[in-house]
Amino acid sequence: PSESRQTLQNDEEAAQVGWALGHFHRLCSDLPLQNLHDTLPGFHITPDYFQHYQHHLERRPPQDDGLLFRECAAFIARHRQHVDDLETARQCGALRERVIHGDPKLNNFLFLPGDDRIISLIDLDTVKPGLPHYDIGDCLRSCCRDPRDDSFDLHRAQIILRHYLQEAGVFFQVQDYEYLYPAIWLIPFELGLRFVCDHLNGNRYFKTSYAEENLHRARAQFALCDSIARQKTAILQTIADLKA
Repeated sequence: PSESRQTLQNDEEAAQVGWALGHFHRLCSDLPLQNLHDTLPGFHITPDYFQHYQHHLERRPPQDDGLLFRECAAFIARHRQHVDDLETARQCGALRERVIHGDPKLNNFLFLPGDDRIISLIDLDTVKPGLPHYDIGDCLRSCCRDPRDDSFDLHRAQIILRHYLQEAGVFFQVQDYEYLYPAIWLIPFELGLRFVCDHLNGNRYFKTSYAEENLHRARAQFALCDSIARQKTAILQTIADLKA
């Protein structure tokens, strides 16, 4: 028997999430990527999502110009210079692709019922070549966002990162550490960008129950980005300590 969980209840669960993702990456770290099918071409390629956003932005109908949309569009415009951070690093060889899970949100970790231990990582249809940083960013986005105010739980993130690197540190290089913070910030930004794109495209991808739901989702992710940015110094210090 096993169970998935929607929220983390304690530090022990957070430690298990970090360990489980790091263990998965370590076990797969030497697999030949040429033998692995790309199940989601273009997934997590933030510059491509930004291009889609610009395309839809030019074609948006007049009613898509309310206050909420303008807030989201302004946030994207202020931070567009970060869109290429991870992809540029990959293209120049600073970061290398490995086997990634592709969707390591919390409810894809199976816990032993009544226990803090994780016994499996599921939903493997998204396993593909990619940057481990995509997985790290998405895992922290899922596990460390406080839905009450869209803030980033630094304490929980520190626990996850520490236990992740106990496993993944085996193959981490200097550059991998340098791009951890950009990944932590960029992945929620990317998801917010995708929400806005879907809104402009008629809410065709993400299920919605009202017209502006994707914009509200985007604003929540952008608030998370702001919370991460406010704690940048502490996050960078945590990464430096773990690297040492």
